Formats: sequence, C-alpha cells, structure tokens
Amino acid sequence: MPDYPPLPLPDTPRLAANIAHFARALRKAGLTIGPGRVLNAVEAVAAAGFTSRQDFYWVLHACFVSKPEHRVVFAQVFRLFWRDPRYLEHMMAAMLPAIRGVQQDRAAKPAEQRAAEALLDGMASEPDTPAEEPEGSDIQIDAARTASSRERLRTLDFEQMTTAEAAAAKRILAQLKLPVPPIQSRRLMAAPRGARADWRRTLRIAARQGGELQAIARAKRRIRRPALVVLCDISGSMSQYSRIILHFLHAAANARDAGWARVHGFTFGTRLTNITRHLHQRDVDAALSAAGGEAQDWEGGTRIGDCLHAFNRDWSRRVLGQGAVVLLITDGLDRGDAEALSREMQRLQLSARRLIWLNPLLRWDGFAPKAAGIRAMLPHVDSFRAGHSIASLQDLAQVIADPGDSGEKARLMGLR
Repeated sequence: MPDYPPLPLPDTPRLAANIAHFARALRKAGLTIGPGRVLNAVEAVAAAGFTSRQDFYWVLHACFVSKPEHRVVFAQVFRLFWRDPRYLEHMMAAMLPAIRGVQQDRAAKPAEQRAAEALLDGMASEPDTPAEEPEGSDIQIDAARTASSRERLRTLDFEQMTTAEAAAAKRILAQLKLPVPPIQSRRLMAAPRGARADWRRTLRIAARQGGELQAIARAKRRIRRPALVVLCDISGSMSQYSRIILHFLHAAANARDAGWARVHGFTFGTRLTNITRHLHQRDVDAALSAAGGEAQDWEGGTRIGDCLHAFNRDWSRRVLGQGAVVLLITDGLDRGDAEALSREMQRLQLSARRLIWLNPLLRWDGFAPKAAGIRAMLPHVDSFRAGHSIASLQDLAQVIADPGDSGEKARLMGLR
C-alpha cells in the first residue's frame, strides 16, 4: 500500500485543544477513549473541514462512538460542550449555570446528568463559596439532608442513577446480606434430646448388648442449607440493571454467614453463560471483569426461551438439587416462541424450591403484562417482584423467608 503523508492539523490550535477537552469529557462520562482516538479525531476534522455543525458532529461521532449505548451520552455532551466552540473559557463561563441546573434536576435524562457531571468534574459545586467563616459564628450541621439523600438513593431507579450514584449503590450492595432460613430435611440424625424415637438405632444397640433394651435412642430432623441460583439477563434493555445487580450477586456469593450452601450465577442474552467460578473471586472488579470476558453476548438481543432450555437441559440437575431458590432477573421482553418459553418456565419452576422473578419494568404504576413473553412466564413463578432499586433488593430477604409471598403475581394475573 502506498504511504500517504499525514494530514495537516487544523490551522487553529484552539480547535485541536477543544477537541482534546471534549474527548476528556466523554471519557469522564463513560466512553472508552484513548489518545489514539483523539489524534484520529483531529486529523478527521482537518480532512472534513469545519464548515457545517452537522458534519462536525458526525465526524466526531465516527471517531469516538463505538457502542450503541454511547450515542445518547455523546449527543448530550456534544450539545453542552460545543454550544460556543470558539473559546473553551467563554463556553464554560456561559454554560456553568445551565450545567448545574441539569446536574441538580432529578427529572433530567441520565445521559444529561452524566454529561453535566463530566463537564463539571473538578469544579466547585457552588459558584460562590466564602473563604472563611466570621469569628464567633456557630457551625451547625444539618443531617436531615444526608438522611434524605440516602433514602432517595435507596428508592432511585438504577437506570436513572448518575455515575457517582451508581458507584455509591454498588458500595451499599456490596455490604447487603441475603440470609436464608434453613430447611428441615426428612432425613434424621442422632440427637440425645431429639423429639423422635430412632427405633432402628435402638435395635442395633440392643443387638450389641445381647438383646437387652436399656434406653431408647432419640433423633431429630437434619437441617439442610439450600442453594441460590441466579439467572441474570444481560441484554441491551437490561444492561444498566444487570451491571449493578451482579455486584449484589458477588456480595451474596462471598458472604460467609448468609446460610446458602452455594451460590450459582448465570448470565443470558442470546446464549447462556455460567459465571459461578468468577463470582467466588474476592475482588469484585476482577470477578466481574472475568465474567464479562466470558459472556460474549453483553448488551445484545434476548432469547429467554432458548437460554432457559439450555439451563434446564445442561444445568438443572446439577445445581437445583436440595431445595434451591432461583432468582430470575429479566424484563421478559422476548420475541421468541411464547409456548416454548412457557414450557421452559414450567419446568424450571417444578425443578426449584422457589422461583422468584425480579422485573425492573414493575416499577411503573401502570404496568400490565401485555408483552407475550411476560404473559407466558408469569403463571410459572412463585413470586413476582420489582428489581430496579436498592430497596427492592433489600426486600429479597423477606421474600425468600416467606414462602407465601407472591408479590404482584396475583394482581397481574387478573389483568391478563
């Protein structure tokens, strides 16, 4: 191939510097951008010219956006950043009040909040801060706002969280425990003060003593610890929820006093992936990085019926023994065969001690099972609950401990 000379950089160094600052803001908003992409963007702008705002947008979009979910974030950062592309200082001075308004507005879109936080990173949260307090003034600390912010974070939707709020939620979920009550087995074990008489062991003892019955052996029922099996949807519509819920799953897998015999984790989108061995790594970042590297269908399509069929065929007998509890985390938006999905859900329910479905869509007050996939799955679950916030995950302990808890299943079955 011929070796073409490198393209000349834009004549105005201010434009190249602003592109570098723009790339830094995108990186803080969550896009994976390195120095190579910044250089490619500068050269692309030099080749395409800087005459049309629309052309300039798509040139930078082609250089910086590599995933579909990054398009909205790029659009919001571009809109805020390039409002005045002539001088970065003038632009920031003009945008600062507007950006702070977006950052404090809870009704703003998640991409707008992330864009505002990225542009305000490292800057003061308030424009005017007094240098020092006057002498003799009393410093009062109001803890009410702190408590209210924690309560708001508990009930905030994972999808509406900013980058900082998502990090705080992950820290809370890392400390969350999910205890499980033990199961009384039908098998017996020797116990000096047991409530039941063990006649078989009594006769064996008497046989060793020449047939003389001196005492009656006692027994009690064995205590069995169930296993926890989590099936987590990692398709595009569930990506924001699944990433945070996997932090919760990692904490449950490494909790020593939770009472689970074992925690098994599976992800599914277009195919089923067993990530159990990765979850038992102590470092959460290393564990989720390894799990993400093995699951190749992140943020793709959804084939719930096919993935449940693979689980029932290959893993059901291995992990669902001894009264396992199954957590199914998905929105139920499947376009496959509804009858096949219903059969696989029925088989899964019959194999598990309890099948609990966590659906983020249940956060809406007017939710109704209108999708074919949801209608096919709903009759075959024991409990149907929301799974969109920290509070909904904290309620899981009570749901697991109460065998009669059906959540919203009974109400929604009447709306079918």
